[in-house]
Amino acid sequence: MGKMQVLAVLAVTLAVCRVHATVYFREEFTDGDAWKSRWVTSKYKSDYGEWKLTAGNFYGDAEKDKGLQTSQDARFYATSARFDPFSNEGKSLVIQFTVKHEQKIDCGGGYVKVFPSELDQTNMHGESSYYIMFGPDICGYSTKKVHVIFNYKGKNHLIKKEIKCKDDELTHLYTLILNSDQTYEVKIDNEKVESGSLEDDWDFLPPKKIKDPEAKKPEDWDDRAKIDDATDTKPEDWDKPENIPDPDAKKPEDWDEDMDGEWEPPMIPNPEYKGEWKPKQIDNPNYKGQWVHPEIDNPEYSADSTIYKFDSIGVLGLDLWQVKSGTIFDNFLITDDVKEAEDVGKETWGVTKEPERKMKQEQDDLKRKEEEEKNKEQDTGDEDEDLDEEEEEEEEEEDAKEDTEEAQTLEEDKPKDEL
Repeated sequence: MGKMQVLAVLAVTLAVCRVHATVYFREEFTDGDAWKSRWVTSKYKSDYGEWKLTAGNFYGDAEKDKGLQTSQDARFYATSARFDPFSNEGKSLVIQFTVKHEQKIDCGGGYVKVFPSELDQTNMHGESSYYIMFGPDICGYSTKKVHVIFNYKGKNHLIKKEIKCKDDELTHLYTLILNSDQTYEVKIDNEKVESGSLEDDWDFLPPKKIKDPEAKKPEDWDDRAKIDDATDTKPEDWDKPENIPDPDAKKPEDWDEDMDGEWEPPMIPNPEYKGEWKPKQIDNPNYKGQWVHPEIDNPEYSADSTIYKFDSIGVLGLDLWQVKSGTIFDNFLITDDVKEAEDVGKETWGVTKEPERKMKQEQDDLKRKEEEEKNKEQDTGDEDEDLDEEEEEEEEEEDAKEDTEEAQTLEEDKPKDEL
């Protein structure tokens, strides 16, 4: 088979694979205000923050980069979009979207929630039961992480690993891959940042092994690696006081014992003080090592190969709080194909990320230049004020000098009988 034939077969294979990928939900806000007909704002609270469609202050493409932006400070936000319900049984589940904290967020969520299809969207709120919560969360300097939370048997379980999120002002791509073999992967900007197994990295199930409740450390078990040397004795000259009177101190000449009491020299650290004496350590001849509590199979443990499975996925929602608004959400995708998600990421975020970065840099450079010019003008103004003050001082000194000379002249011109 020739080289061209091989390439042709490869291209067809890739095309077939992509055709077989199922896209359950995709939203890129490319049709203006039509998004309002697809997204439902919750009525659970009367003061939810308002969303607006915008590409923000800097972007890679003015149209392609439009997304939903939080627009009011210190507000809860709650909106969601519905799609045909499905189960991820026996296949992968990929959740992907982009987040841009162009406001330099101080405290707020940037995550999504995936809900069961029976969710009442108009009544969605922070306590609404969800399947998956995924995405960045930032609050101050201590919280800058990626949430990966799964609901299992009615309880939300947080990942035990710490996954650091991006905290700059640019757009970033977040991807969660959940596989039917009970493994997962988290990607940021199409690069893997974490992976593992559901059973290892969450506390869905009781531990497989537990300490044997019947086992106890033998009473004669000696786990001291070192012991005191019984033959070691404290030197006779060891005990010295920690502080002593200052030998160089002298009673002040004006010290009055009737008024001030009996004079005592101040105390200083004793240079001969050796601290508390302890016998030297030697190897313990009876040392048996650290005792390890034996383990047994946990009778409460039962394997579950369906932890990953959700029966009726049907709604994607944004349910979050923000202190400082301005976050833009875009490029939502839910699919069963990892390659499809990677390709979509390249076609969207991948195309506009560098132009966006360039535009942001140009804005930063211009702002910095304006600040430098402003500071320069202020410094010049301060210098002018200093010069004016110096000139005024010189004029005052000159006037004073002239007054003195004039007074001297008058004194010299007076008749002698007046002197």
